[in-house]
Order: sequence, then structure tokens, then C-alpha cells
Amino acid sequence: MPETLTIIYLVYTFVALYFLSLFALTFLQNRREVFSIPQTRENYPVSILIPAYNEEDSIRETVETVLKSDYKNLLEVIVINDGSTDKTLKIALELREKYPNVKVLNKKNSGKADSLNHGIKFAKGEIIGVVDADSYPDGQAISSMIGFFDDEKVGAVTTRILVKHRNNFLRKMQAIEYKVIAFTRKLLDFLDSIYVTPGPMALYRKSALAEIGGFDKTNMTEDIEVTWHLVHDGYKIRMSFIAKSTTVAPENLRKWFKQRIRWNIGGYQTILKYKNCFFRKGMLGWFILPFFSISLILGVFGLGILFYRVSRRFLLEYLSTKQSLASQTAILALQDINLNPSVLNFLGAVLFVLGLWFVFFALKTINKNIGEKENFFSVIFYSIVYILLRPLVIIISLYKFLTGRYSWR
Repeated sequence: MPETLTIIYLVYTFVALYFLSLFALTFLQNRREVFSIPQTRENYPVSILIPAYNEEDSIRETVETVLKSDYKNLLEVIVINDGSTDKTLKIALELREKYPNVKVLNKKNSGKADSLNHGIKFAKGEIIGVVDADSYPDGQAISSMIGFFDDEKVGAVTTRILVKHRNNFLRKMQAIEYKVIAFTRKLLDFLDSIYVTPGPMALYRKSALAEIGGFDKTNMTEDIEVTWHLVHDGYKIRMSFIAKSTTVAPENLRKWFKQRIRWNIGGYQTILKYKNCFFRKGMLGWFILPFFSISLILGVFGLGILFYRVSRRFLLEYLSTKQSLASQTAILALQDINLNPSVLNFLGAVLFVLGLWFVFFALKTINKNIGEKENFFSVIFYSIVYILLRPLVIIISLYKFLTGRYSWR
């Protein structure tokens, strides 16, 4: 058993170090291109879709934020009311009366993906934008993303997604997490391996969406599935790292767990749907699928190894102390103190330091651009404690997925 765990630990360490090295080399090779965007040669007409279910607290600000875009050919903003039971529809109709390019579609509740597909039928734009009803793209978001569509093989473009309100500790942790994810996604852009176009802000080529049949209504994370589907069909996914869209993150652990479980279950659904593409279909099969799957596996094994080592050490110390007390011998002798670190401990320390460096570097890169900063101890807490919640979510969501005990809300 210990030998097996040692092998697993070494494989885990090797894979983690491999991806860290890959990201470091990718950044070094493309560091001058991180904030660059192509200047468009065309004035693409854009339609923005905002699916909304019980979003009375945010829908007005979201629509008005989108309307402040500096992009000159924003044809329309379409609010799709997905059977809301609050004042969402009333507010949307008020916005339609106030702004001539705001349209409202009202339908029975059927989920976000179906709402988007419904909205696409009425959209006139060549480019379809998707913005969550509690998200707020900045004024340059569309104009900084649109130039990528000059390449006819680009099917979708995403941007940085950041946390809007950092008014409690959990949201501050998520703010750090979102920035690290955004930095990592830009590195994946250079590898042609972006695996998700997040709902808070993404642009899609309408003809590409039509080709793949729109968004998958059966998937819990339609933004992951549509990205894989586009890549599967030969389209490229790009990212603008200049602009951003802020979104409202969960304010308590209950909502956080619910959101993350949905994300993971959607990931499992997508892996299952495209499982036959492993080591086929270009970057989808050769990188995105393995990378996404390995990330989930590493999370589970990482928590398992940590739990085993800590519990084993605790049990051994407990039994040793109990035996010493029973035999009235010294609990701790000088020869028992081992100051020589093992290879496994050394590798673990190296992995932790490099991971911490990656987090700090990602935050520095983004914060320098947007004029923000994180508290040093918050970053340390994020890297040691908060990040350990992810394996727990992976395990719980896997159980729910296998037993079928899940729903979108």
C-alpha cells in the first residue's frame, strides 16, 4: 500500500509540474502578446442576448451597462425572460420602452440554454453576444473582442471574468480564483485549448452556432459544452485579455457549493459526451479532454494523498504516545527527531512553492492592468485552505452525477 501511494504521489507531482512548466514556457514565449488584440477590418453587427430568471435585482443594471458599450454596431439587446416569478419581466418591459434597441422575449421556464436558442432565432446580428443577467461587461469589451472574428475559423471569443463585489471573505477568495482562471485561460488561448466561454461575457459567430445546433439544453454547463462542440467542428476559440466583465459571485458557502457542483456535473456531462474524441479531433482530443479530465483526477488524488498522510501521521503519533505512556518511557527522544527531508516531502514543497509563485504571478499580471491588489495573507489562505475545497466539490459532484441527484437550480 505505501509503495502504491508513493507511485501515485510521484505521478501526481510529475503531472502537476509538467503543466506548471508548460504554462511558464507558454507565457515566456508569448509574453508580448498577452494584451494584444487584432484590429478589425469589418463592422460586424452584434446582438446581445441576456437570459434572465428572477433577476429583478440586477437586470436593469446589466442591460444599461451593455448599452454603454463603445462598439458602434450594437444592433440590439434582447432580454429573454425565462418564466420569472418576480419583477424581471416588468423591469425588462420598462427598459424596452426607454431604449429603442432593447427587445424582450417572454417564455415559459425551460433553462438558460433553451432561452439562448430561442433568442438566437430572433437575433439579427452576425455576432451573438451572451451576457448573464447579473454580469457587467465594461465599455470596451465588445470592441476589444470583435477583431478576432476577422479569422473565419474563429467561432467564439471570451474575455476576463472578474468578481464585482468583494464585500466578504468568500468573495475575496473567489476574486483571486477568477483572476488566476482568467490568466490560465489566456495561456490556453496560445495553445488553442480554451475549454469554456463563460456566461458573464462571450461572443459567438451566429453561423457557427447554427452549424452546431445551438446550445445543448441537456447540459448543466452550456458554456463548456458549446465550446467543446465548436472546437470539435474545427472552430477556434480566442480570448481578449484587455477588457473584462464583472459578475456577482456567491456570497455564502451554501450558494458557492451549489454553483461549483453544477459546474463540475456539467463538466462530467461534457466529458461523457465527447469521450470518443480522446486522442482524436485535434486539440479537443489531444489536449482539452486530457487536461480537463486530469485536472479533476489530480484534485481527487491530491486531497486523498493529503488526507492519508496526515491521518497516518496522526495515528502513528497517537499510538506511539499511548505506548510510551503505558511503558513509562520518554515520549520523544533525540534520535527520533529527523531533520533530513524525504524526497516526497521535498517534491511536495517544490510543487507548493511553484504553485504559489504561479498564483502571485497571475495576480500581478492582471492587477497591474486593472489597478487592483490582493492582501498577501488572503493569497496565502487561498493557496493553502480555499483551494482544498475544490477536491471536496469534485467528489460530492461526482457522487451526485453518478446517482443522478442533481438539477440546474
